[in-house]
Amino acid sequence: MGLKGNPPTITFSSDDVVLKSPNDRRLYRLVELQNGLRALLVHDPEIYPQGPPKYDAENDDEDEEDDEDEEDDDDDGDEEDEEEDEDEDEDDEEDGGDENEVEGSKDTPQTKKAAAAMCVGIGSFSDPFEAQGLAHFLEHMLFMGSEEFPDENEYDSYLSKHGGSSNAYTETEHTCYHFEVKPEFLKGALQRFSQFFISPLVKKEAMEREVLAVDSEFNQALQSDACRLQQLQCHTSTPGHPLNRFFWGNKKSLVDAMEKGINLRENILKLYNDHYRGGLMKLVVIGGDSLDLLESWVVELFGAVKKGPQVKPKFTAEGPIWKSGKVYWLEAVKDVHILDLSWKLPCLHQEYLKKPEDYLAHLLGHEGSGSLLSYLKARGWATSLSAGVGDEGIYRSTIASVFVMSIHLTDSGVEKIFDIIGFVYQFLKLLRQTSPQEWIFKELQNIGNMEFRFAEEQPQDDYAAELSENLQFYPPEHVIYGDYVFKTWDEQLIEQILGFFIPENMRVDVVSKLFLKSEDFQSEPWFGSRYVEEDIAQNLLDLWRNPPEIDSSLHLPSKNEFIPSDFSIRADDSHINDITNATSPRCIIDEALIKFWYMLDSTFKVPRANTYFRINLKGGYDNVKSCVLSELFIHLLKDQLNEIIYQASIAKLETSVSYVGDKLELKVYGFNEKLPVLLSKVLSVAKSFMPTDDRFKVIKEDMKRTLKNTNMKPLSHSSYLRLQVLCESFYDVDEKLHHLNDLFLDDLKAFIPELRSQLYIEGLCHGNLSEEEAISISNIFKVNFPVNPLPIELRHAERVICFPSGANLVRDASVKNKLEKNSVIELYFQIEQDVGVESTKLKALIDLFDEIVEEPLFNQLRTKEQLGYVVQCSPRITYRVFGFYFCIQSSEYNPVYLQARVDNFIDGLEELLDGLDGDSFENYKSGLMAKLLEKDPSLSYESNRLWNQIVDKRYIFDMSKKEAEALRDINKDDVIEWYKTYFKASSPKCRRLLVRVWGCNTDLKDAEALPKSVQVITDPASFKISSKFYPSVC
Repeated sequence: MGLKGNPPTITFSSDDVVLKSPNDRRLYRLVELQNGLRALLVHDPEIYPQGPPKYDAENDDEDEEDDEDEEDDDDDGDEEDEEEDEDEDEDDEEDGGDENEVEGSKDTPQTKKAAAAMCVGIGSFSDPFEAQGLAHFLEHMLFMGSEEFPDENEYDSYLSKHGGSSNAYTETEHTCYHFEVKPEFLKGALQRFSQFFISPLVKKEAMEREVLAVDSEFNQALQSDACRLQQLQCHTSTPGHPLNRFFWGNKKSLVDAMEKGINLRENILKLYNDHYRGGLMKLVVIGGDSLDLLESWVVELFGAVKKGPQVKPKFTAEGPIWKSGKVYWLEAVKDVHILDLSWKLPCLHQEYLKKPEDYLAHLLGHEGSGSLLSYLKARGWATSLSAGVGDEGIYRSTIASVFVMSIHLTDSGVEKIFDIIGFVYQFLKLLRQTSPQEWIFKELQNIGNMEFRFAEEQPQDDYAAELSENLQFYPPEHVIYGDYVFKTWDEQLIEQILGFFIPENMRVDVVSKLFLKSEDFQSEPWFGSRYVEEDIAQNLLDLWRNPPEIDSSLHLPSKNEFIPSDFSIRADDSHINDITNATSPRCIIDEALIKFWYMLDSTFKVPRANTYFRINLKGGYDNVKSCVLSELFIHLLKDQLNEIIYQASIAKLETSVSYVGDKLELKVYGFNEKLPVLLSKVLSVAKSFMPTDDRFKVIKEDMKRTLKNTNMKPLSHSSYLRLQVLCESFYDVDEKLHHLNDLFLDDLKAFIPELRSQLYIEGLCHGNLSEEEAISISNIFKVNFPVNPLPIELRHAERVICFPSGANLVRDASVKNKLEKNSVIELYFQIEQDVGVESTKLKALIDLFDEIVEEPLFNQLRTKEQLGYVVQCSPRITYRVFGFYFCIQSSEYNPVYLQARVDNFIDGLEELLDGLDGDSFENYKSGLMAKLLEKDPSLSYESNRLWNQIVDKRYIFDMSKKEAEALRDINKDDVIEWYKTYFKASSPKCRRLLVRVWGCNTDLKDAEALPKSVQVITDPASFKISSKFYPSVC
């Protein structure tokens, strides 16, 4: 029951409050301090499986280096970072997923991190109108030193040295800070973290610099259609409403405030002093130490937080958020057509046991037979649809819940917007007429309980942040269960909520390039987006209010056949115990057609399995045309499968069908009972599927749109340009578009039989399936594809260019979006190919160099010089060729200046490395060791780690363990020697490629002033003709 020693400090302590899954071995204690701060302490027994260490009086306070803010310490997960996801991986498609940072290949279950998070019940709704973005700015400033730890980068320097990282985000009604670290350094990290909430310095000179970081962050979002729409919704909300403001903050909003005589430091300290108090703070600490020890640390370190009320700031808003009967046409940045319908509902926080909004989202967002999406797709009007109350604060607050239906339209659909809204109201009428169905609620209840019971663990800092945020919304007993629970069936409440789905309560937004040719457009002041506000005709509103008929093809979904009932664990079966302790997959089938790896899970013991396949298709990547035809086929196949795989996904059995590099990648993963059934359905469609003309037209149009939108983000564009130089068979996006325009259905129909005529499949079955079940899964392939195997010489093998000695290459390009202010430089150093016995040590050197350099880079070029919001470095592994890159995105400086600053930093690294004392060097080594030996948090993480080894044809399933062993023998001189070999211009092994993407406010003519030693690549194809390549190994 907690500490006996100092009762006045703790007003409440209990180990029995939190309802947790029967499979959760962690212990939870809820305590409340005298100052009102509520803390959830989590003892994770897997952090120290042999028991926690014995602590010296103070074992955690080393002397510090002059280091920096961890990479994205204040990367806001709120308004600022909501990017559209339609092209999220556009720049990864060419490298076969082989370009991963070290974090992507964790290995060997051995250790887990400790973590903590603080969620403060104050956010952007509390911004003063005269200083908008202040809460977000305050979040940034808390990282910039405290009275006890005055160095600006002290917190992140400490984390960086000890295998840790940090992040934070500002929401409308809360702000969340979180970190993870090697468990033995948890107290030291908490000492630094706690001072955020006790004595931040908020120095004036630091404010002047950090306002530029807020501005750079805003400039990241400036060309995002999703962010522009969100800000338009805020801008056009009722004056005086808490939404009617600018949450991001930028230089203009904050500096203008100062110019108007507002003392920004006084305002920021007032916001802090008024609200950063115990009663509004929810702390989560996850460690391997006993609950008593964790509690003593929290009391010691957070007891000095100012006392404050438990009552959160109240925000009220009478009447509607938006004017009714309006449609807003917003000019898009990308080539998209999106229709968003929004309805204001009452705040539903208190109804979490009933979740009426999730019941309605399930039906309105359904994609199966009879659904709204199925109907709109059949008419060729829509390609995707989502519905529900979003998690962001502008949609889910104490003021209101906003239910949004977002529909991605085709070219013909954008001309039928009002007809589409008519069908939405037909479906809503159907829901009213059929009345709420308890069996549907029961399905959602079963799925929620199943997910809660067998929840997969997340990374520790994500879990800490989620719990701390949940403490703001749910009673303590439901801090975990609250997200999953469907407890009480309330038909009346659903009908009541359905009553808000009326035209008078609806906002209509259309985001499209086909902007109305109207002289009447207005400009949203912060983003400068052009929009038109129009009245919706009264006769349409009347028609929608009560549609005269409901189309017969609209109906409720059928019962879900994919919900499992068998949760038995295979590793518990006595007759297969001989293989339960395997730590690496075994190859159980190695034939000309299929190679199949298998591993029974005995670590997580959950009724889940992950089956992954990569399929070489005959001639699928021979040239640009065949590449485009293969992509078209896969997109059409996904479209054909959508209704089946959507129904399974509701039951948490997921399917992914994608074109990765030159192969079709199929993944079926989730609860294992119905997995073979789903795989059979998917493959029986894939073996004989032939597209129809109507779907061909829609999917071709959608693919054209995706290709047109590729490289709209400068960071994606720079990666694309680098890979275009590195990879031998890299098909240019404009070439692909050119070929796609000339393709017809008959071309595809002639191509598909040949594509399917010879195959080679490599797969992995990992999880809760026996070896016999795994062999049955491989037989599903053989039954559906009784074809000739594709011999190795006909399988595409990607090769990576081998830069000549002393290569100094430059590739320049202008931003694709002519309004994009951000420029990017990527400076890539090619190291060696990942082959041979030395490659493990080489990888350890690369990762250790990254560990040491990442934080000083950020501190110097972002925190001090404020070059831009994105300042990063990272190992790059492209088809098993090692590289290392430095990257900056900036809206303020041109690429020439950015390059000079990066070069200057790299030149100074020898001194930095030389100056590292022995303790600091060992700390970086042990921090990296902890990352390498970190336990996979879930089955999915482990499967992905194993799959990466198969995809790379490395098959060293304990790679990270081997790297950790190699790391033990590396000393400081090795790192310095490695740096001199690959980064010093005088070394023949220093081979570099500089990619520069020039923003709209820079002059490409500046690119011409280059020294003679630099070779400019204007045409990658002709450059590669005369180049050497590494032999293909994967």
